[in-house]
Amino acid sequence: MGSDATAPQTDTVDAVLCTLRAHLPAQRPLPLHEPSFAGNEWALVKDCLDSGWVSSVGAYVDRLEKDLADYTGIGHAVATVNGTAALHTCLMLAGVQAGDEVLLPALTFVGTANPVAAMGAIPHFVDSETESLGIDPVALAGHLDDIADRRADGCYNRRTGRPIRALVVVHILGHVADISALAELAARYRIELIEDAAEALGSWRDARHAGSWARLSALSFNGNKIITTGGGGAVLTDDPALAQRARHLTTTAKLPHPWAFEHDEVGYNYRMPNLNAALGVAQLQRLPELLADKRRLAEDYARAFKAIAGAELHGEPIDCRSNHWLNLILLDRPADRDRLLQQAADEGMLLRPFWTPLDRLPMYRNCPAMPLPVANDLFARGVCLPSSAQLATSGAWS
Repeated sequence: MGSDATAPQTDTVDAVLCTLRAHLPAQRPLPLHEPSFAGNEWALVKDCLDSGWVSSVGAYVDRLEKDLADYTGIGHAVATVNGTAALHTCLMLAGVQAGDEVLLPALTFVGTANPVAAMGAIPHFVDSETESLGIDPVALAGHLDDIADRRADGCYNRRTGRPIRALVVVHILGHVADISALAELAARYRIELIEDAAEALGSWRDARHAGSWARLSALSFNGNKIITTGGGGAVLTDDPALAQRARHLTTTAKLPHPWAFEHDEVGYNYRMPNLNAALGVAQLQRLPELLADKRRLAEDYARAFKAIAGAELHGEPIDCRSNHWLNLILLDRPADRDRLLQQAADEGMLLRPFWTPLDRLPMYRNCPAMPLPVANDLFARGVCLPSSAQLATSGAWS
């Protein structure tokens, strides 16, 4: 019998934890992702406070919107109170109505589906692919061939009779999905394409920024994102008419007037406050630095995990430059996942599984769904690692 057969087998969970202990700071608890404030954040927020303009009007809102448009190369940005508000606004602008179906991945944060449900529309869950973690265009094409009718007025689900109004593509963990193929598929079936780029500021594919393939896309600046405004989000669009309408809908659909409160449709108080925007302007100034640190951390993780049997670090897709928002390992054995999560939590290291596939949640169990083998497999084996940008310089990576 060869020596390999008699060599002791290293437990994957122990090996992962030993690697994390060796390379990450000793602080406990160790968060999954925390913000970094090392630039002009204090100065700009103080300037906003000194000005007295802290609510949903002010120069910093305009400045953040311009800076976002300039950075992404997308014509217009409309800042909102959070990413969910941004996505809700995109859905409204796309013409989604109560009773419509909206295609979206089962493997995503619940905030992708909740605004669909809040509108009285129906989430229709589709499968993912492993390379980008986003929607699989080949599997979705086969699903639509089975269930979709293309009519003069749009696409319909022949099984339910409902219109399929929109396809929401989520760029998972900062990796841009196979968006060109998905955009082509949406056009073929006359389905409105929306990009949920909540996790993907600073991510590119084929030299285009996330959010630039669809007429409408949404960003998030929650406290755990690559830059933060505390809360916050934005609608991105190249269409000036859509941008103007987004501003109207997110400002309670109020008609301009020196003093009167006149509103011409149902709108929402969704505009980002100036105070949050001031923080965002300072954070966006630091985005290149944060992206460089997060790339370095991802490369450090790749080297550290290369020799560990049973755990593979997920890399960025071909032709992509990801922001590496969260670093993900995929375990060979699903049974190792919860054991790893529990042992890490016991010692104050906050790892995280993928979100529970949305078709399993009680409020969405009766929604239409295609077979979801890849989404279920990724959920069963995926664990996200601590990914704060500052870990690239504070750990023991050597």
